[in-house]
Order: sequence, then structure tokens, then C-alpha cells
Amino acid sequence: MMYPGTSSATFAACCSREVFRDLLISTRLDMAKQNIAYSILELALVPQGSTIKQTLNNSLALAKEAERLNYKRFWFAEHHNSGYIGSSAPSLLIGYVAENTETIRVGSGGVMLPNHSPLIVAEQFGTLAHLYPDRIDLGLGRAPGTDPQTAQAIRYDFMEAAHAFPSEVEKIQEYFSIENQFSKVRASIAEGTDVPIYILGSSTDSAHLAAKKGLPYAFASHFASTHLFNALKIYHEEFQPSEFLDKPYTIAGVNVFVADTDEEAERLFTTLIKMFIGVFTGVPQPLQPPAEMDADLKDALRHPGLHQMLKYTFVGNKQTVKTQIQSFLDATKVDELIIVSPTYTLEDRLKSVRLFAEVMEEINKGI
Repeated sequence: MMYPGTSSATFAACCSREVFRDLLISTRLDMAKQNIAYSILELALVPQGSTIKQTLNNSLALAKEAERLNYKRFWFAEHHNSGYIGSSAPSLLIGYVAENTETIRVGSGGVMLPNHSPLIVAEQFGTLAHLYPDRIDLGLGRAPGTDPQTAQAIRYDFMEAAHAFPSEVEKIQEYFSIENQFSKVRASIAEGTDVPIYILGSSTDSAHLAAKKGLPYAFASHFASTHLFNALKIYHEEFQPSEFLDKPYTIAGVNVFVADTDEEAERLFTTLIKMFIGVFTGVPQPLQPPAEMDADLKDALRHPGLHQMLKYTFVGNKQTVKTQIQSFLDATKVDELIIVSPTYTLEDRLKSVRLFAEVMEEINKGI
């Protein structure tokens, strides 16, 4: 479930009006208004001058703060073949965070299933479920989380496994079921454990699957904004109640930068812009220090590809972000937001997630 969304000040000038116009005229889903949960998706992005060890320690510090602030869950993404991303082994990081927290749910956002054997995934998450009961989530995605060459290195039959994603999900469900104790192939440690499965996606294919299986659905709108509304519509229209879920449950990813002022939040946002410039130019780099929003960065934001990817990024002070988030919730009717906030320093990130928690508390209270 990797990357972005929309902003405030400068970015608002070129994007916000368009974003909120699109949101407000989009199909409104017929769902009752409810308390909106809020969570964190962690990519463990390594800042310039830092180490992977420091980055992972900071992930734990963030999770502890999220727990204190009543965030619902803390998910790790899965990425490979990058010197600047520390989340290549989600199951290990889930255990690290779960061991050092008490109540927050910890999980994968997600395990990229074509990279793995369903049996091994079930054994890993079944083990976690015994160690940390009622706290482990298993989000499953179809993408490789890396480049094609690395995907082949991870699993030579990756393309076949990707096409088999629906049946691979079914295998995991079987391994977790108590009925599987009578099968010849078992993940004994997983049988009967309570590990909710979430289908992750960035296209409409995943929406059909999540609806058919009656599973909760998380959409990667923090970087894949194009199909968000179509995917939500499909999921709700085709949803079939299951033993796991009696009605649809949706999560949307968004990028969030909150600070005391719009100007400071916009400055923090430049770290993400520079990261994506590196991705687009094929010259990836660690997270860069924030800078002033100069003419070059403003021009980069007008690039159609970057503009689309960052459509659902919300940047500003509390009131600015609250207005943007409320409009997004009104339009999408999602049950939960999962945020990505890649600031350069841990201190700025802790402050941003604290201010965002205050925003969500006010929204949920109708303030």
C-alpha cells in the first residue's frame, strides 16, 4: 500500500479546488454516518543522515504515540530492493511493535501475497496471534512492492502467483480455519486464531474480490487516486455478507501533514514532493530535509503524474486539514482513514499525528 494525496497553501492553488469539486460531485454512498476510526500506515522511510536501525526505532516511538492518541491500528507496508525503506519484513516489524505496545492493533498494509507461500504467511501470523491475542491484522495485497526484476528474484513464478491471488487468499483462510485440522497440509499454529484479513487494493479488481469474499477493503488512495470512487462503489454494490463481516467496511489511505500553521505544514510537505521527484526521475534518495516551497517544487506539482498521485494529500494547520478531511469523508463515506505522514524528523511526525488525532476527535464529536 505504498504512496500519496492533496495539500493546502501553494498546492491548494493548483489542486485543492479541483480535488474538492471532484469529491463533492462524486457518487455518495448510502451509508449511515458513524464514528470514523483513524490509523497509521508505516513505510519506515529512512531520512538522509539516519540509519535503518534509527528509522525502525522511530517507527516504534510513533506506534507508542499513536496508541496513546487512540489510533486504531499501526500497519507496516512491504517493499523490497530499496536502500531507503526499512519495511521489507512486515511480520518481524509487527512483532517488534506489538511486543512494545499494549492495546493498538498491529498488522500488515500489507503482505504482498504473490511474494509468499500462503502456508508460511498463515504460520507467521498465527504465531503472532498467539503472542499478541486480538491485536494482529493481516492485510493482503497483489502487487510485488518492488520492481519486476526483484519480484522475479523473490519468486520465479511471481506472475502466476499474482494471477492466482484470489485462490491464494482462500488458501490462507483455509489454514486459519478450525476445520483445516483434518487436512493433510496444515498451519496448525494458525487454526482457530483471530486474525482479521483485509483485502488491499489500488484498482477495481481488488474491490470485486473483497466484496465477493465479504472482507474489509482498504484502498491505497494515498498514491493511487484514480479508481478510488469506482472501487468503493463496486465494493458496496457487490458486497456479500460473510462469517467475517455482515456489512461493508472501507479504509482509505491519505497523506497528512499537520502543523501549527499552513506555511509550516507546506514546508514539511516538501519532503514528500522531493521523494516523488526522485521516484519519477529514477534517482531515489533518502527523505530530504524540508525546504521552502520554491518555484521548482511548485512546477513539479503541476506535473500530471505527480498531481494525480498526490490528489489525496492534506496539508495545513488543524482547521485547514479538518475542512479537507471532512470533505473527503463526506464524499467517500469510508469507515476509517489510514494516514501516511513522512516527515524528515520524528519530532515533526509525532506532532503531526497528534494534531491529526485532535482533528479526528473533533470531527467524530461533530465540533
